[in-house]
Amino acid sequence: MPNSLQLIFEEIAQTRNKEQLRGQVMVKLGDYFQAKRRGLFFFDSISRRKTSGLVELALSIEHNPVLRYVVEHHAPVHEEVVLQPGRWKTICPRIDHGHVMAGPIIGNGKLIGGIGFTRTREASAFNTKDLADLSAVCLHLSTWLITVKSQIKQSKLNLDLDVDLDSNINCLTPREIQIAELVAQGLTNAQIGKELWIQENSVKQALKRMFRKLKVSSRAEMVAKVLTVNS
Repeated sequence: MPNSLQLIFEEIAQTRNKEQLRGQVMVKLGDYFQAKRRGLFFFDSISRRKTSGLVELALSIEHNPVLRYVVEHHAPVHEEVVLQPGRWKTICPRIDHGHVMAGPIIGNGKLIGGIGFTRTREASAFNTKDLADLSAVCLHLSTWLITVKSQIKQSKLNLDLDVDLDSNINCLTPREIQIAELVAQGLTNAQIGKELWIQENSVKQALKRMFRKLKVSSRAEMVAKVLTVNS
């Protein structure tokens, strides 16, 4: 796996909201896939705002066979997998959408969003390696969204806790919360790195940041401050 993609995975884990994903993370993914355009959609957000006829058409599974494949299979795809050569041009005549690749964002077994990239007609088409890389990206995005929602839900359940304790929890990123949970299970830095698909040194640096944020000096003290929320 290219180092640049691994770095993007780590950045996804450190991201705190959807706006950051749509911004800096999607820009880097667009560069990685050499895409002219890129998009990240969450269906709950789309439903709350008025969309144009063009957007509605693009998000129509009857009109868009690429989107239909993603919806039906929950798997990444590009136009050459589902269409005969040249057929995509008749469906989407835009020059900057000459080649398209899309993938799913999954939560609780349901399709809750999608990610897409396009290239111009003059550029090379997406290939099997691009699909494999996009599969990994979709996995990390889906995991990120589940982690963030769980963190928000937990925060809502603990609104009656001491304010300082609540602040301690919320100052950590979703990835740091994951690391704290694994520390609580007794895993070593190496084991945590293997579990989260990151380097052991990344775990060490994350723990240093967490210690500073929480103003603690040991793993046990950190676990007690972050995870013992009902004591």
